Amino acid sequence: MGRWAGRLCRRKPLDSMIEEAGAEGSGGLQRTMGLGQLTLIGISSVIGTGIFFVLGTGVPKAGPAVILAFVLAAVVAGLGALCYVELAGAVPVAGSTYSYAYASLGEGAAYLVAWCLVLEYGVAASTVAVSWGQYLNEVTGTLFGFTLPDAISQPPGAGGLVNVPALVVVLLCSLLLARGTRESAAVNAVMVTVKILVLLFFAAVAFTAFDSGNFADFAPHGMTGVGLAASGVFFTYVGFDTVATASEEVRDPRRTIPLALMLTLATVTALYILVSVAALGAQPAARFGEQADAGEAVLAQILRDVTGASWPALVLSAGVVVSIFSVVLVTLYGQTRIVFSMARDGLVPQVFRRVDRKRHTPVRNTWFVGSLVGGLAAFVPLQYLADLTSMGTLIAFVAVAAAVVVLRRIAPDAPRSYRVPLYPVVPILSAVSCLYLAWLLPGVTWTLFGCWLALAAVLYLCFGHRHSALREPDGHVEAAKADVEAGA
Repeated sequence: MGRWAGRLCRRKPLDSMIEEAGAEGSGGLQRTMGLGQLTLIGISSVIGTGIFFVLGTGVPKAGPAVILAFVLAAVVAGLGALCYVELAGAVPVAGSTYSYAYASLGEGAAYLVAWCLVLEYGVAASTVAVSWGQYLNEVTGTLFGFTLPDAISQPPGAGGLVNVPALVVVLLCSLLLARGTRESAAVNAVMVTVKILVLLFFAAVAFTAFDSGNFADFAPHGMTGVGLAASGVFFTYVGFDTVATASEEVRDPRRTIPLALMLTLATVTALYILVSVAALGAQPAARFGEQADAGEAVLAQILRDVTGASWPALVLSAGVVVSIFSVVLVTLYGQTRIVFSMARDGLVPQVFRRVDRKRHTPVRNTWFVGSLVGGLAAFVPLQYLADLTSMGTLIAFVAVAAAVVVLRRIAPDAPRSYRVPLYPVVPILSAVSCLYLAWLLPGVTWTLFGCWLALAAVLYLCFGHRHSALREPDGHVEAAKADVEAGA
């Protein structure tokens, strides 16, 4: 028992992690991104994983008070972001929460956290990919009078059998990511700009039909409804993890990562509240659930009803088709970097950390992850996907809060470009608030999440603990470098 406890609790030294990240050589990941590109990646990952369709599921739970649900989720995310900022400055390596947990909580906890992140990113990408077909139908229906049959354009549970557009968008994003990080970041910068302009366009049009009477019954289900909605929409803040996963591909990460995290939070929270107020002012709360149940693109339908014309809905839907692509792109990026970090530590097969010499990307890793995410998007019902994303995100935030406390104790003198204010109150509040939102999620989500962690534990017993790089007494960094340089 003592032997197993030692394996589960062994930590990866901070100095070793930072040295290893710098030892990848010319064949490894390259630092090509600055603050602007990284902030756009964060905004792109957050905006679109929810706001284009989550009102259809959030408003029925909270009514117009869904606005408060977004605020509550933002407060919880903000507490977590403060913890992320400290850790990003102290542990500037790829892997995000997984790497932070490995340096503080030990290998066993880090392995489970990594699988929470794999769930979080994979399911988040699948969730937003599912809605891509709905908006694609809006575009093709308006322009050409043609829409894909529900059987191949809607998720199971909403009239569909297999969601072909969702599968296509995931595979296209995988192709772009495999070609290179610089190219992916450049394409993402254009698409996130389109996304923000589209949301501002929606708000401007929707406010022309603003009716304050729609807010009369502001919280029909009380604060319980607000809490339930907040737990469901929390996955829309998954972009913080994506920012942190880029630590080895960003210039001056100790400065860039913290600034990008805070800029992302401020921007997306403001846009979420703006769009929610505009949408709820334009139509009664009761209609949101009806539209979602009918598989309609909620924001596009609001514009159609407000203007009586099809072109505003077409502009929105075309913008969403482009912008959702960017969400899937950056979320897949985050997931591949988590798997890359695990492979470098020996916890998953080495094939996932081999970097293409010319493209400087883990090509095989990218295609494997893309295939799994595409399968989820094509065949799994949307509601299960959204709730599982929230669960993975919340547990990851709890791990981050715990890592801050532990690292303060075991590495008090480690370089930190930022320290969490009101320590230890903020980390404790972050963990407690995340656990509260997780507790509000449906029982079926807890059951599925438990099964996922059980599967992760089995994989660790069968492979991870036997191949962990920490089992090697020395030569770890040199062997890792040689393996990367030998990768195809």
